[in-house]
Amino acid sequence: MLFKSINPFNGKEAGQYPAMSSAELITRLDLSGTAFQNWRQVPLSERCHLMRNAGAVLRDHGEEYARMITLEMGKPITESRAEIAKCAWVCDYYADHASEFLANEEIRTDATRSFVRYDPLGAILAIMPWNFPFWQVFRFAAPTLTAGNTGLLKHAPNVFGCATLIEGVFDRAGFPDGVFQNLIVHHDQTERILAHEAVRAVTLTGSEQAGSAVGALAGKYIRKSVLELGGNNAFIVLEDADLDEAVQTAVVARMLNGGQSCIAAKRFILVDRIYDAFVAQFTKAVRQLRTGDPFHDTTQIGPLARKDLADRLHQQVQQSISLGAELLLGGGHHGCFHEPTILGNVTPNMPAFREETFGPLAAMIRAGSEEEAYALAERSRFGLGVTVCTTDVDKAIALAGQISDGAFFINELVKSDPRLPFGGTKHSGYGRELARDGIMEFVNRKTVYIR
Repeated sequence: MLFKSINPFNGKEAGQYPAMSSAELITRLDLSGTAFQNWRQVPLSERCHLMRNAGAVLRDHGEEYARMITLEMGKPITESRAEIAKCAWVCDYYADHASEFLANEEIRTDATRSFVRYDPLGAILAIMPWNFPFWQVFRFAAPTLTAGNTGLLKHAPNVFGCATLIEGVFDRAGFPDGVFQNLIVHHDQTERILAHEAVRAVTLTGSEQAGSAVGALAGKYIRKSVLELGGNNAFIVLEDADLDEAVQTAVVARMLNGGQSCIAAKRFILVDRIYDAFVAQFTKAVRQLRTGDPFHDTTQIGPLARKDLADRLHQQVQQSISLGAELLLGGGHHGCFHEPTILGNVTPNMPAFREETFGPLAAMIRAGSEEEAYALAERSRFGLGVTVCTTDVDKAIALAGQISDGAFFINELVKSDPRLPFGGTKHSGYGRELARDGIMEFVNRKTVYIR
């Protein structure tokens, strides 16, 4: 099998990547297991040093990596550069904090001494998506490798060029052979990988359907799993919000990466008294966004990563309009490009409310009261994050428990940060990435008891 990556802006072939043979795959899995036995013995200080090297490599070769992101999935080049910088940050973060996170935890019991130590598990499989092709991998790899595990990457086929470069980052940084490997394989090889004795866990960022399938396989082979799946984040604007700031934040929350983000704001739930004013200001701001060639520094909206994604978004727009939504802006699409689109008077029966919309579509929803706004936010099978815009911060904090999502942001867009745990609830998956929580997902919490 030959995988091809296609530049979504011009439709030209960006690269070819032959699939690994079954024998080569098994060789790599065996190597990951062998490498783990040596890597786990490397002092934590040295592992941290190498991870810091990885951050330096990302900075030194940032333009090369950013251009591959833009070439393969169409992200505006300025955003691709920012993605690489964030990857370097997460490498530095775990290099700085791993010794603190992995230190023995002394616990007083009736023993002479008892404590918990944190040991690595083995080879960890990461199944990663195309929308943040470097960041999604590094937020897994930085804590996982620093903890003493080895990593196996199964990336999305349309960004195999990025995957190849990521493996090269760790080579350039001086990591031992086999500690991080890129697997050029079809998803039908997932079960074979998980069944291998060296592989002890799996993490997946992707669709709900992919998460369900991989979670079932993890259960079949008794492998630890972490799933970060879809999202349908609500962006609540209350009557007392600073409207100018809310609009500015909202545009970035929806349109960053062309709206192709699980944590993007997708449902804008507006208290009725400010609905018209917010929609007017938001529409004006979106209208001013610059579309075009993603390699131009001035471009803010490029193509979607694939034509089928643009077609799917267009279908959701049209279905919502047929059910009564008002087309306020955009709606057109051709090839991989979809216009930034705003729908007004969206209701819970419409795809723009019920489904994850992966692209530059903003759904405007009226709420008769603050209570109804919170209730509408909860009317989702997903649970990644919510934004609330208000000047009454204390009240918002007090009401945070009404939202079941994994994140609750006040006057800010939902975003990931190496210092904070990240993950969702309900059909958005389970487990946490980043912060101390992220490194703890793939370690053996071992009780040591001394009489």
